[in-house]
Amino acid sequence: MASAASAPPEPANLPRIVAASLIGTTIEWYDFFLYGSAAALVFNKLFFPDSDPLVGTLLSFLTYAVGFAARPLGALVFGHYGDRIGRKKLLVLSLLMMGGATFAIGLLPTHASVGAAAPVLLTTLRLIQGFALGGEWGGAVLLVSEHGDARRRGFWASWPQTGAPAGQLLATGVLSLLTAVLSDQAFGSWGWRIPFLLSGVLVIVGLWIRLSVDESPVFQQALERAEARKASAAAGSEAEKLPLVAVLRHHWRDVLIAMGARMAENISYYVITAFILVYATTSAGVSKQTALNAVLIASAVHFAVIPAWGALSDRIGRRPVYLLGAAGVGLWMFPFFSLIDTGGFGNLIIAVTVGLVLHGAMYAPQAAFFSEMFATRMRYSGASIGAQFASVAAGAPAPLIATALLSDYGSSTPIALYVVAASVLTLIAIGVAKETRHRDLAAVESDATAEPTATRPADARTV
Repeated sequence: MASAASAPPEPANLPRIVAASLIGTTIEWYDFFLYGSAAALVFNKLFFPDSDPLVGTLLSFLTYAVGFAARPLGALVFGHYGDRIGRKKLLVLSLLMMGGATFAIGLLPTHASVGAAAPVLLTTLRLIQGFALGGEWGGAVLLVSEHGDARRRGFWASWPQTGAPAGQLLATGVLSLLTAVLSDQAFGSWGWRIPFLLSGVLVIVGLWIRLSVDESPVFQQALERAEARKASAAAGSEAEKLPLVAVLRHHWRDVLIAMGARMAENISYYVITAFILVYATTSAGVSKQTALNAVLIASAVHFAVIPAWGALSDRIGRRPVYLLGAAGVGLWMFPFFSLIDTGGFGNLIIAVTVGLVLHGAMYAPQAAFFSEMFATRMRYSGASIGAQFASVAAGAPAPLIATALLSDYGSSTPIALYVVAASVLTLIAIGVAKETRHRDLAAVESDATAEPTATRPADARTV
């Protein structure tokens, strides 16, 4: 295996590629998180008005979870074509789909206008959002990972990850501003539409940036080798094996590890940032504006610490940083809810900020870690499948489960135990994983899609 020391230097245009991935992921996460915040704050009244408040919130979060259900399908489709024709084209398509669906939500009629058709239309657009986001993450982190080298891959690949807190920051900031300047009646009547309609402007900016970047050189080289094998009668059939089939054949263990690694990261994030808007306002007596402001401040800190965690993973490894985050977020859940229960704004900020800092220790190395697990011609599929299939069991039901536990038990203890259980699963997954930080994605390309397992050297490692 090539060492980091033998890797080529980072390309001069890497910061521009990082910026393109970051801006695009920020816009897409803005769209996705905007829906989550609106689901907690207004959608229960606008689209499910016949339900009591907590049941309405549950129904609202159910449409939120539908977006996660579509993400594995997006991962399969975008992963397949991303491994076939390139990362860049699929990233442009995902941005158009996500932005278009979000803009359309801002134009939706409510239940008062069209009755049952309103939640149906809302759910349909949420499905499109989830499908697009399922293909977005893998392409964005791979475009950066495959342009750089192993020495600082954790740092550079962590920047697209900051698109999540940046999108959260932007979405929460816009909502916080609107709730501050508008009355509850005005916000519920028309003000909630403004953030969704703003997505149209953001998509134009994102497209301009994304169209300016080049395709991954690692992918281009792998594609050329695959085309050469295709021309050879001896190797043609193996070279053209579907990426999904190749992933499940050669990387099933890595897919399971990636799914396990996502459990604590995904569940804790949506409990900390989405469910808190329900818990703080209903159980702790905190105002909607106060809860939004706390998430806003904590998201800014989250954005800042992710590159630092990524850089640390370059120095000590992906696994130690990830293990620290998984253990930390599980232990923090009990103090997290205790601080919120005090109702103090300062304590609320501390609770959310510490939670997101610990979450960042998992989220930052995740991009490089997952990228380094898979071969180039199946990397988009492998990373996306591992990440997005876990979302169905993790992030999708997290607000629903947390809200249901609160409704049934009237206590935060079962919710904290729920996050602790997820942390244990992640600790086990990372504990059995292999360290990947020295892998050179460009120098080592024993393409498993082209070479039968029986013919590969016993010590060859597909990356």
